[in-house]
Amino acid sequence: MAEVDVLRASVLAALSDDETGSGVDVVGRVCRACTRLLPVDGAAVSVMVDAGHREVVYASDAVSTALAELQFSLGEGPCFEAYVSGGPVLVPDLAAGPPAGWPVFAAEVVAYPVAALFTFPVQIGAVRVATLDTYRSTPGSLRPGELSTALQVADVAALALSGLRSGDDHWLDGDGRWMESAGMRFREVHQATGMLIAHLDLPASAALARLRAYAFGHGRLLLEVASDIVAGRLRLDEEFRRGDHES
Repeated sequence: MAEVDVLRASVLAALSDDETGSGVDVVGRVCRACTRLLPVDGAAVSVMVDAGHREVVYASDAVSTALAELQFSLGEGPCFEAYVSGGPVLVPDLAAGPPAGWPVFAAEVVAYPVAALFTFPVQIGAVRVATLDTYRSTPGSLRPGELSTALQVADVAALALSGLRSGDDHWLDGDGRWMESAGMRFREVHQATGMLIAHLDLPASAALARLRAYAFGHGRLLLEVASDIVAGRLRLDEEFRRGDHES
């Protein structure tokens, strides 16, 4: 039996056995398998709906975590491209010429040991719900057989996500729609966005854009800024009103 088939069977067994742990553990099993099955150094799975709703379910290592946070902070990168296009985003050599669609991310990612990126959309049925993001520290393309394996692993990731739970709450419902009660990594970003919506009377997309602009302008991660806002250490609405008045 091929190793991908073994992985699929183990995920199915885990989903049918309440004693095996949370859904995150099952998604983690898929991410860790990526580094065995493919010539990559790390992998992450992120649930998505749009640029304003994204959560990292599991990242195999610190670099994968940093790449996921950087993309969400900037609102651009291969995960967003793969989610919107519905096809793989394959960048075998970042140094050879970064994609035009995410110039800021390409400029920032040079600070990390990343030479190639391979990102795949993840679908549950006909609904696109997530991305499987992988990287390698040396340049190089995926061979046809490796690309086929990666697409099969993305399908297994969808299987793992279909049964994902947090406590008694589903993180995804049967249609793959976003669950507001997910309580995952970027929860504070959504809370901070909601606070700006209320304080500045902005639509959600504009509120998130302001958060990202502030974080980028101050050289901080979006998570850090959001945490300060939710904790009351930073009043971004006052910052923006002051800036609007001065301009």
